[in-house]
Amino acid sequence: MILALLTLFTALTISAVAAYYSIVGLIAIFSAAAIPIAVMGIVLEAGKLVTASWLYQNWKTVPKLLKGYLSFAVFVLMFITSMGIFGFLSKAHIEQTTIASDNTLEIELIQSSIEREYTGITRAEKQLNLLDNALERYTELGAITKGLTARKEQEEERNDLTQTITDATETIATLTKNKSALQKEQIAIEAEVGPIRYIAELIYGESTQRILEDAVRWVIILLVLVFDPLAVLLLIAANMSFSDIKRKEKRVRRKKDKKSLNETRHLYTIHIGRCRRRLRVRSREAA
Repeated sequence: MILALLTLFTALTISAVAAYYSIVGLIAIFSAAAIPIAVMGIVLEAGKLVTASWLYQNWKTVPKLLKGYLSFAVFVLMFITSMGIFGFLSKAHIEQTTIASDNTLEIELIQSSIEREYTGITRAEKQLNLLDNALERYTELGAITKGLTARKEQEEERNDLTQTITDATETIATLTKNKSALQKEQIAIEAEVGPIRYIAELIYGESTQRILEDAVRWVIILLVLVFDPLAVLLLIAANMSFSDIKRKEKRVRRKKDKKSLNETRHLYTIHIGRCRRRLRVRSREAA
C-alpha cells in the first residue's frame, strides 16, 4: 500500500510540475492570451490524468470507438504538454544565449574603444618625438636661441598632446575596469553552460556554437520524452498497484469466508450429530 501511495504521489507531483512548465511554455508561445491558456492547460492536464486512470479501470468494458478516441486524446494531450515543456526550456536557453551574446558584443566594443585610445596615445607620442627631434636639430646646429624660441612656440601644442595622452590614459583605465566587470559576468555565464559544453565535447569531440545548440536541443528532447509520459505511466502503475491490493484483499476475504463457512459446517455437523444421538436415546427410553 505504501509503495502504491508513493507511486501515485510521485505521478501527481511530476504531472503538476510538467503542467506548470507546459503552461509557462504555452503562454510564451501564445502570450496574447495568458490567462485563457493557463486555465486551458490546468483543465486539460487534470482531464488527461483522469482519462488515463478511467481508461485503465474500464479498459475491458469500454466500447472500441470511445476507447480509441480517449486513448488518442491522452496521447495528443501528452504531446501538447511536451510541446509546452519544450517551449519553456527553449525560451530559457535562448534568453541565456542572448545575455551571453550581449556581453560579448559589449566587450568587443569596449576593446575597440581601448584600441582607439591607444592609437591616439601613439600618435600623440609620435608628434612629441617629432617636436623633440626638431629641437635636437637646432641644438646640433648650434642655434640655441632659435631652439628656445621654437620650444616656446611648441609649448601649446605640447600641452595639448600631453593632455591628450592623459585623457586617453584615464579613459583606458575606465574602459578596462568596465571590460573586467563584463568579463566576470561572461565567465559566470560560461560556467552556467559548462556542463552542456562538456556533454557536447564528449559526444561530438568539440564544442562550437552550432554543436552546443544541437546538444541543448537533444537534452531538452530527452527531458520532454521522460517528463509527462512518465507521469501518465506512473499513474497507470499506481492504478495497477491499487487493483492488485484490492484483488489480494478479496482473496484474503474469500479465504476467511471459506474458513468461516467450513467452521460453521463443522459446528453444524457436530450439532446435527448430537441431536441425532439425543433422538436415539429418547427413542430407546420410550421403547
